[in-house]
Amino acid sequence: MKAQVITRFGEPEVFEAREVDSPSAGPGQVLVRVAVAAVNPLDAKIRGGALSSMFPTTFPAVLGNEIAGVVEAVGEGVTEPSVGDRVAGFVPSGGYAELVVTTPDRVVRVPDALPLTKAATIPTAAETAQRALALLDAQPGETVVVNAAAGSVGSAAVQLLNAARVRVIGTASEVNHDYVRALGATPVRYGDHLIADLALAAPDGVDAAFDAGGRGFADRMLTLVEPSRIVTIVDFAAARHGVQIAAGDPFAVDARSLAPVLDLAAHGRFATEVAGVVAFDGVAEAHRRSEDGHLRGKLLVHVADIAGANA
Repeated sequence: MKAQVITRFGEPEVFEAREVDSPSAGPGQVLVRVAVAAVNPLDAKIRGGALSSMFPTTFPAVLGNEIAGVVEAVGEGVTEPSVGDRVAGFVPSGGYAELVVTTPDRVVRVPDALPLTKAATIPTAAETAQRALALLDAQPGETVVVNAAAGSVGSAAVQLLNAARVRVIGTASEVNHDYVRALGATPVRYGDHLIADLALAAPDGVDAAFDAGGRGFADRMLTLVEPSRIVTIVDFAAARHGVQIAAGDPFAVDARSLAPVLDLAAHGRFATEVAGVVAFDGVAEAHRRSEDGHLRGKLLVHVADIAGANA
């Protein structure tokens, strides 16, 4: 099969297309033919060697841990998913390749009405938002501030909170205010204007806050809500004030919780942004764009055309 391989840590140019041996599904495993693979900041950190102590890499290596595709084969003992099912979710590594092995709990069936290109934008952002919002425990009628509401995790949180009948105020750069408004949140500016803008947007106060962007947001929110009602996925230092940290292991995620989110997306009630789709030989370009930041949505790598991928 074809794969994008790295043989050393380094800049995006370390990727090279190679023919490698195809994997097979062992007992309790699922073999997926990949249609699209998502590019995440974690991929770039692993590629550059910044996380080598946390995630040891054996060369040659194929990166990528978020994919959408079609089940090619299942190993002994696997009853679901089935061969031919369209799935999205997580793999230990190897997503930048035509075939990849994972376990049944780490992928979820994609509804027929949802293209795989869209499905591939959902797993990481939605699972991260779900994990954080479970800690936040916002109740219907409460008001929650979401920091970085135009980002992939922030926008997922906004929409999940809306579905739970929670009022949302979202911080974003002014160029993204219309987008945040379309998601169902009241947009406010980042930075020094935040507290004054929140006083106008929520004159009766706010109940909780979710920090997906950092930039001192958690510290500012401590003046408005109890630290236990603030959850962050980025500002680990805020834990010293009692702010909750929504930490998780990206290689031990159960994707089955994503089924309701994919169903919402299939019915047009959960929207995601595709920042761009690059050809299979464009993985290095995608990594450069990802590291430059300022993306709205998810960058995807088109791995292969698969029948039914965009049914």
